[in-house]
Amino acid sequence: MAMHHVPTTAFAFGLLGNIVSFITFLAPLPTFYGIYKRKSTQGFQSIPYVVSLLSAMLLLYYGLVKKDTLLITINGIGCVIETAYVAAYLIYASKNDRMMTLKLFLSMNVLGYSAVLFTTFFLSKGVNRARIIGWICMTFSLGVFAAPLCILKKVVKTKSVEFMPITLSFFLTLGAIMWFFYGFLHKDNFIAVPNVLGFVLGVVQMVLYAIYRKNAKKVVVEPNLQLQELREEIIDVVKLSTAMCQELNPVLAAQLKDVLKDSVGEDDQIVEMPSKAIKA
Repeated sequence: MAMHHVPTTAFAFGLLGNIVSFITFLAPLPTFYGIYKRKSTQGFQSIPYVVSLLSAMLLLYYGLVKKDTLLITINGIGCVIETAYVAAYLIYASKNDRMMTLKLFLSMNVLGYSAVLFTTFFLSKGVNRARIIGWICMTFSLGVFAAPLCILKKVVKTKSVEFMPITLSFFLTLGAIMWFFYGFLHKDNFIAVPNVLGFVLGVVQMVLYAIYRKNAKKVVVEPNLQLQELREEIIDVVKLSTAMCQELNPVLAAQLKDVLKDSVGEDDQIVEMPSKAIKA
């Protein structure tokens, strides 16, 4: 009897995960409505949307190889939505931001993704192909989940939750719970493991929100300080992406580092982190 209940329960968690993830994909709509009204991106960065698009593309590929309908549906929808965000950003961004976004998109979503497709499709097959793609997806997902650490650092530093939307944090945490149980019940560690980190970081964000939410004071950031903090965040993203992606796709990591080098500043350095071989 238990064996018959597991697929049903897993499907329920997967279906709930689809719903929560869909809501999460729609979360940036107010931001882009504001961009449309102002006809300008006004300092918003394209990195989160380009990275989210690549994550959805990788998970869609993994779902197709595994023939997992629930992974295919939500990540197919995610690819469409994130592509629309990137296209909208390119329309309203300044010339420098547009060029940086195009370079980032071509390096990650075109060349990087093509490298993954080529190496996994032609150099592996069957169970090994699914395992390799799973490792890539899990590694990249861990990097995506760890990205909010930059925001957490800013919240602690400013003692203000102005930069951390609690609604998005809540849905990301809820989605991590759903997808963890879906992966766990399917015995798919490549789906379950990254969502453990997503859940932990989500809880940390909500705890910080509870601590600092009474601090309603607006944090005024001087332009030079804001630019410096933006550079620091970009450096953190580069370090993290290089460390995570270099394990399984060194070409993508190198391209990502080259693309963002111009945005970091002459006095800043991108630090390479040592990689360790991942064994299946």
